[in-house]
Amino acid sequence: MKLIVFSKMLSDKSVEELADLAQELGIDGYDLAVRPGHPVNPDNVTTADTLLAAMADAGAPRVKLGYYKIDLNSSYWNQVEATRRHLEGWGELAAKHGVQVVYHTHSNRCMGLNAGMLMHLLRGLDASRVGAYLDTGHLVGEGEEFVVATKIAADYLTCVSLKDFHLHRGEKANHGLKSRDVVEAGLGMVDWTSVFEELKALDFDGPASIHCEFETDDDFLTAVRREAAFFLAHRQQAFG
Repeated sequence: MKLIVFSKMLSDKSVEELADLAQELGIDGYDLAVRPGHPVNPDNVTTADTLLAAMADAGAPRVKLGYYKIDLNSSYWNQVEATRRHLEGWGELAAKHGVQVVYHTHSNRCMGLNAGMLMHLLRGLDASRVGAYLDTGHLVGEGEEFVVATKIAADYLTCVSLKDFHLHRGEKANHGLKSRDVVEAGLGMVDWTSVFEELKALDFDGPASIHCEFETDDDFLTAVRREAAFFLAHRQQAFG
């Protein structure tokens, strides 16, 4: 299993600086964000076809797509069918270049917010073209145990996001509601022992992306070093 870091929070780093940091952290590479202000950005990615062709040339096998939001004023199942058509089209384009697109489980009313709902979108599509990207934190946020999620999405699982969530009660009117914070690994509610035991049981050899989307009172890079060390230790314990 490859441990990589999501570069979203490292937008100030050049490609060369990212490479140096990877060596320092002991990780296997990056989950590169394609966003404004990053080395790979919308200004140098003109079309989807250009991006997928460049990925193929660089030996980058996967790209994470953006999100389709749930419209509460429209039929859910009509949205499922529309999203499936979009994903199927992406899959055809990916196959043209010999790469794969992946869809990420993300809460906040995104289509496919957990594995159960993600399979509404993926079941029946070609898994070599369109894969499942399970997020440990967002699964906690949406009430789905990781070991259950892997069983649901087993035929499509290709990537994992490593992120910890702490859930707590918020206040609304005269009652409560669920609220959450993204925290450093080990400070939230993800059962990391269970996650890594499951990844080992699956003989998972895909990328596991360390997201580092938490806030910290410490120097951010110091926290990133802790995060990388946490997951390197868990990988070593589980995989040897």
